[in-house]
Amino acid sequence: MEQPITLTDEQHEFRRVMRQFCDAKIAPLAADIDRSGEYSWETFKALQSMELTALSYPTEYGGSGASLVDQAIAAEELAHACVATSLQFLISKLGMLPVLNFGSDELKAKYVPRIASGESQCSYALSEADAGSDVASMTTKAEADGDGWIITGSKCWITNAGISDLYTVFARTSSDRHRGITAFLVEADWGVQVDKLEHKLGLRGSPTGVIRLDGVRVPDTYRIGEVGQGFAAAMHTLDRSRPTIGAQAVGVAQGALDFAVGYMKERKTFGRPLSDNQGLQWMAADCAMRIEAARGLVYKACATVDEGDPRGDLSMVGAMAKCFASDVAMQVTTDAVQFLGGYGYTNDFPVERMMRDAKITQIYEGTNQIQRMVIAKKLFT
Repeated sequence: MEQPITLTDEQHEFRRVMRQFCDAKIAPLAADIDRSGEYSWETFKALQSMELTALSYPTEYGGSGASLVDQAIAAEELAHACVATSLQFLISKLGMLPVLNFGSDELKAKYVPRIASGESQCSYALSEADAGSDVASMTTKAEADGDGWIITGSKCWITNAGISDLYTVFARTSSDRHRGITAFLVEADWGVQVDKLEHKLGLRGSPTGVIRLDGVRVPDTYRIGEVGQGFAAAMHTLDRSRPTIGAQAVGVAQGALDFAVGYMKERKTFGRPLSDNQGLQWMAADCAMRIEAARGLVYKACATVDEGDPRGDLSMVGAMAKCFASDVAMQVTTDAVQFLGGYGYTNDFPVERMMRDAKITQIYEGTNQIQRMVIAKKLFT
């Protein structure tokens, strides 16, 4: 029988320290980051100062070697304060997971320490305009050229476009739908161009864009894994990154509920605090229950990664964690706006930003409709 996921005393202390750090250094900047729509180097440097850029990487490459449960705690607390900043923490790990799990020792030794120190950042370049949920339809090509490859094509929805100096790029190396895709690590200054930056509903402080590679030459030593292994590497990576999107969703939901509860205790109508209204109390109770259920599912998925997926159920558990937690985040943040009434609809209060930011967690790293397909396939296979 599986053991329940309970945090250690050290993990509870880590959460306390993270909350203190986020309250002091991240939350005060969140509204301005959202309004400016610009990447915040101030918050990134704050992550560096706390060595959070190193948290996700093995100690032999200058990292802290933290478990994925620890990483989820960090992502949750950062998202509690500012979802854009939590993505600063998460995005390079997504980009580097293929390198860590499939790349050569030389690639890992050269680039992982740079990521861990915060000197470099890495983006994950998988999706295309006509190959989002169906990534096997990608048309970006990599053609063999002597001791290297020539990559031509465009990738869209790229987090950190124009900020990252490294891109993990998936490209077609043969016509085979799934086994014809190969992954490469590409330095931005080799010719990666940013065609467009998106104007988004939320996550405004995290640039999302279209990148283009026009005949960019990449040495074969920068190939990640075997030729034709790219699709498998991409799916392997997403299985291991989705749980932390769930953590991000839990964080923004908890942040919205915490703010709304505090507001309702202070705000008075008809001579009594809003929090005396049983209808609102029950709505808040439902929010709290759903958040805690989502948190438990996220921790289970993260623990499954930490254990090495011994039962082979990570794809399903990770999909459940990401899907359920992000649906909870959207419901809770919407309720938080309702708790504040008209004030909740203004940007004088953070809950409208949290609602806008929560929406993306239902979409990126696989829409929740795709997650339900993954779960159903496991159930009926």
